[in-house]
Amino acid sequence: MIILGLDPGIAILGYGVVKKEKHKLKPIDFGTIQTSKELDEPQRLLSLANSLEKLLDIYNPDVVAVEELFFNKNIKTAITVAQARGVILMVILKKGISLYEYTPLQVKQGVVGYGRATKLQVQTMVKTLLNLEKIPKPDDAADGLAIAICHNNFSAMNIISQKAGWSK
Repeated sequence: MIILGLDPGIAILGYGVVKKEKHKLKPIDFGTIQTSKELDEPQRLLSLANSLEKLLDIYNPDVVAVEELFFNKNIKTAITVAQARGVILMVILKKGISLYEYTPLQVKQGVVGYGRATKLQVQTMVKTLLNLEKIPKPDDAADGLAIAICHNNFSAMNIISQKAGWSK
């Protein structure tokens, strides 16, 4: 199974692609999609949509996990990130790919086991879990990988819960 994790943003979209083989996760790719500051907002959203479509075509993920928007004190930033998320969700759903969303707290819990973990703790765990030589850079790409790992871990927990009869 190929999992694509996305850390949404209009200027920078972080992504991480992992492949689940048996009970191990293997990193396939990670990086960022950046939009030009020279473009106006609608054009940046279009650029983001086109670049994401290409990424989905390249890796053909089975599922995409996207981080949910957390409240930001800067209203303008929150609005632009929300617009970017809307475009991202639309592109994924148009492609017919399974979509999952996780809060920042869930991502931290799913990767580190503690919802209040620091960014460095999450990045260090991403490095460890994926057997990487160093912490992935930039931070947005590391976040994309963390979101993919979170989905893998939560989906595994859901399967165990269902088999044990703990969930509906």
